[in-house]
Amino acid sequence: MAWRGQLSKNLKELRILLCQSSASSSSTRTFIEKNYKDLKTLNPKLPILIRECSGIEPQLWARYDMGVERGVRLEGKDEAQISKALEELVKVGAALKA
Repeated sequence: MAWRGQLSKNLKELRILLCQSSASSSSTRTFIEKNYKDLKTLNPKLPILIRECSGIEPQLWARYDMGVERGVRLEGKDEAQISKALEELVKVGAALKA
């Protein structure tokens, strides 16, 4: 999981959108509860924004250099799949820098 420490090198901002109460956002809420502290400890200067809105579909958005953004829908994904989606977004950021 060394990629977790690479977030701030490859991303400018990470946004997580979710509903506070819907079943479709439950695994996203659990992912945040279990992983936010570790991600923020490893990337203290990276803005990690958690946006809650009633009825919204859970999503993960990464902003890279030059305002480039990529998003992933998280509905139906479990915690491991959400972690894998975040890892893929980090890899995209590394590829954009190359």
